[in-house]
Amino acid sequence: MTGGPDHRVHRFRSADGRLDLFARDYPGEGPPLLLMHGLTRNSADFEPLARHLSGRYRLIVPDQRGRGNSDWDEQPANYRPDIYAGDMFALLDSLAISKAGLIGTSMGGLIAMVMAAIQPLRVASIILNDVGPHVEPEGLARIQAYVSEAPRFSGWAEAAERAAAINGQAFPDFGPSDWTDFARRTCREAEDGAVLPAYDPAIGAAIANVEPQQTPPDLWPLWDMLSDRPVLVVRGAHSDVLSAETVAKMAQRYSGPLEAITVANRGHAPLLDEPEALAAIGRFLARHEA
Repeated sequence: MTGGPDHRVHRFRSADGRLDLFARDYPGEGPPLLLMHGLTRNSADFEPLARHLSGRYRLIVPDQRGRGNSDWDEQPANYRPDIYAGDMFALLDSLAISKAGLIGTSMGGLIAMVMAAIQPLRVASIILNDVGPHVEPEGLARIQAYVSEAPRFSGWAEAAERAAAINGQAFPDFGPSDWTDFARRTCREAEDGAVLPAYDPAIGAAIANVEPQQTPPDLWPLWDMLSDRPVLVVRGAHSDVLSAETVAKMAQRYSGPLEAITVANRGHAPLLDEPEALAAIGRFLARHEA
C-alpha cells in the first residue's frame, strides 16, 4: 500500500531561483522535521515513516532537484550535496521555519551534514539513515551500476521485478506486493504507458566516473563539525555502504550526544518503519525535539 497520510503540496523556488521544486507538507502538532531522500529516490520514499510520525510532528518532505515532481536541472553539475543544502534552506525559508530536525537517508544524510556545517543554529538534531563520512567501495560500485542506466519498463510488474533485482539484498523478506509498492514509490508512468525511474538520468553522471577503489572525498572534517548536535545513526545490518567499523569510528570522533542502532535483516537502506528503527527514532525525537 502506498500513499500514506494526507499532506499539502508545497512548491518553492530553488536557492538559485532557476527551478520549481516540490515538497510534501504533513501537518503535525510537534516541531518540524525535514526528511531528505537518497540519490535516486524522492519524497515517496518516506511514506512508510510518515504513517508513524505525521500528526505528532510536522513533516516536510521534498523532492530534490531532478527527482519526482521537481524540475530537472539543465546543468547536471548542480546535482551535488552543497547545492541541495541550499535548496533545503530555501524550502525552510519559504515555510518560515527557522529550525528543524533533519532525517536523511543515504545522500539525504550527507545533505544534513552539510546543512549543519553551514547553518548549525538552524539544525536541532540529525538522524542519519545508513550513511556516514565514509562510503564502502562495494556499495559505491553497486550504486554506479544501476544509476548510470536509463531503463524503460513495459509496466509496473517489470518495474517491480527490476526493483527486486537491485534491492533484494537490502530487503530479503519483501514479497511481490512489497516490491510493487517499492516500484510505485521510485518510478513514474509516462504518457505512453511505459514506466520510468522518477529521476533525471543525468544524476548518474556525477558518480559514473568515480573509481570505487579510489579514496573518496574526505568527509571526516565535515563530521567533526557536528560535535554539538544530537545525532542518531541507523545502519542496516547488511549494508554495503555504511560499515560497522565506520559507525564505531564516528562514535570515537564525536564529542556530542550520539546514538547508533543496527536494523536486522536490512541492507542499504532501512525504510525506517522497522520496529527497532521506529522505537529508536521515537526515543531520540522525544529527547531532542526541535
